[in-house]
Amino acid sequence: MNKQEISPEGVISDQEVIGRILKGEKELYAIVVRRYNQRLYRIGMSILNDDPEVEDAMQVAYINAYENLGKFAFKSSFPTWLTRILINECLLRLKKRGKAILLNDDNMENMMYQRSGEPQTPIAKVLNTELNAILEEAVRKLPEKYRAVFVMREIENMNVAETQALLDISEVNVKVRLNRAKAMLREELAGYYKKEDILHFHLVRCDKMIDAVMRKIYALD
Repeated sequence: MNKQEISPEGVISDQEVIGRILKGEKELYAIVVRRYNQRLYRIGMSILNDDPEVEDAMQVAYINAYENLGKFAFKSSFPTWLTRILINECLLRLKKRGKAILLNDDNMENMMYQRSGEPQTPIAKVLNTELNAILEEAVRKLPEKYRAVFVMREIENMNVAETQALLDISEVNVKVRLNRAKAMLREELAGYYKKEDILHFHLVRCDKMIDAVMRKIYALD
């Protein structure tokens, strides 16, 4: 297979890529890694908040997904399935740290946070690199249960149903935690955010992740 056949990540559907991988074209798994690096990194950081550990968890998730591709039957969306594998790996690591993450708390309804006179608009646009760094740090300082919902809904544009399914919480809790996260960020920043600048997994790191995952996949034989 030549490079041109495996390069258009945005053209080949997940279903086609996975079908071809299962037929022996394992080099196409690089497309999967490149396509979902940004999402997995942001969600991993929203849970673990530890850059090196998130990269390690991503590699484990990619390998686990590869080894179980034959069991995936597109009963759910592939990115949801892959993200669930990453979340499980992250939660396992939190457990080993001796930390609990309250992702399954059904009693958050009373934690709605509103201040009179606060604007109901999103937090405004980031204007410079320094403010980007301040914003990223503010997001990372959010408590895990709020940070995870904020990253999924506001940065990764997941809908309520997908966020609810991934975190195993109610629809109400998704909305409550998102509102709480926004309120906490408003307090911290009193400014605006540009979601594509938050927790960005840059191209060089993306390439390194692909190389690391593909080396492990080829070593499985």
